[in-house]
Amino acid sequence: MPAMLSDGEIAFGLQLPIQTLTKTLRDPWEVDAGVDDLIAVAQRSEAAGMGFVGVCDHVAIPDNDYAKNMTTTWYDTVATLSFLAAHTTTVRLLSVVYIAAYRHPLTTAKAFSTIDHLSGGRVILGVGAGHVEAEFDALGVDFATRGKLLDETLEAITGAFTDTYVSHSGPNFTYTDVGIGPPPPSGELTVWVAGGGKAAIRRVGQYGHGFIPFINPHDSYPDLIAGIHAAAEKAGRGDQRFDIGIMPPWMYIGDPPDGIGPHQLSGSPDQIAEELRRERDLGANVFHLKFRGRDRNEYLDQIDAFGRDVAPLVRES
Repeated sequence: MPAMLSDGEIAFGLQLPIQTLTKTLRDPWEVDAGVDDLIAVAQRSEAAGMGFVGVCDHVAIPDNDYAKNMTTTWYDTVATLSFLAAHTTTVRLLSVVYIAAYRHPLTTAKAFSTIDHLSGGRVILGVGAGHVEAEFDALGVDFATRGKLLDETLEAITGAFTDTYVSHSGPNFTYTDVGIGPPPPSGELTVWVAGGGKAAIRRVGQYGHGFIPFINPHDSYPDLIAGIHAAAEKAGRGDQRFDIGIMPPWMYIGDPPDGIGPHQLSGSPDQIAEELRRERDLGANVFHLKFRGRDRNEYLDQIDAFGRDVAPLVRES
């Protein structure tokens, strides 16, 4: 499937609150929030014209210093995206990001193609290499080989729907003449690759349709985009369009009240749009947004305000 966006289009979306309670990401109201709140945020995002909502991925959080801010609440990615598919109609459903190295590639391809089929072609498989070593240990996966595992997994997923029955032979996975269905409505999954380094850039060009940012400085974007296209050309995919993600700072639209969480971008819709237009001019066309709110209603109001007052200004030439 081609990239989500056509030339000249831009899209906005967000990783959903509530589905992870990581201390560095959550606002206090999320701790006691429930399923109805999660549905409300997803549906309000859709109504505000967001292009995607995202769910992240961890299986088993270790009790160690590295994971001290993570908490054990991480909703299962596949189950949650499937649930949200039934409560929305148009918004895209993104894994942000799925640690594919934890699973056999056929398992990943099967799960996401099924959600894509059930949702009418709305799935984006966002993948990353992973970073919690003790989690890999608990799952019996070699942390040191996660990059190679991800490369082979992407190769296998890319080939999983090229025919009714497919084969793959690699250092980690081998199978012959097997088929998985239902296939994605378009014939292949849309894949976005996350990461901040050269390997991630290479994977986007070689296997993907989009890039998910991870602490990428703004001044790196010209080289980043050039690297993606160079890798695509080398892989024989020189005509592929790419969804290029960027992550603006935590934002609050309007005058931030007392008690609002840490944020770096606030002010009038014009002020916020001016910052996002600068990011658009770097070559980004997908904005991964992060809002602050003291309660659910304020968070939903921020989504409304962005869709109504900010997004149209960013889309202006």
